[in-house]
Amino acid sequence: MASTDKRIDAYIARSAGFARPVLTHLRKLVRRACPGAVETIKWGFPHFEHHGILCSMAAFKRHCAFGFWKAQLLDDPSGALALSGEAMGHLGKITGRQDLPSDAVLVRLIRQAARLNERGTGASRAPRRKPAARTAVPSAFRAALRKERRPPRRSGH
Repeated sequence: MASTDKRIDAYIARSAGFARPVLTHLRKLVRRACPGAVETIKWGFPHFEHHGILCSMAAFKRHCAFGFWKAQLLDDPSGALALSGEAMGHLGKITGRQDLPSDAVLVRLIRQAARLNERGTGASRAPRRKPAARTAVPSAFRAALRKERRPPRRSGH
């Protein structure tokens, strides 16, 4: 990583005491696994980008979360990822470093996610639904609406 983002330093510093060592450790692992990743804040919490969003971490009152942008595409023989969608992150609720998978597992997943982004591999999306057909508005109704339009009220005395 070229540099750290001071906003992430501040985010970690203002997090609950239990969360600081977890967030610091996760940040260190991302730096080790993907030295070219860029730190940023998106949606109010730390994200790491490498050819697109790679992963993110967050601290809450009683737990932390860590998630991968393309978690469904990661090969996870260790079973470390919780893909049920019950929690914000893919590692479940993290209340301390003891809740994290091994460093080797996390580094492997981070590197795998980085390779997906480098190749431009994306998750397949559900086909978009066709927009609903426009409903014809009867001309008499449109005319009545135009007739009822009034200029905006001016405030004041």
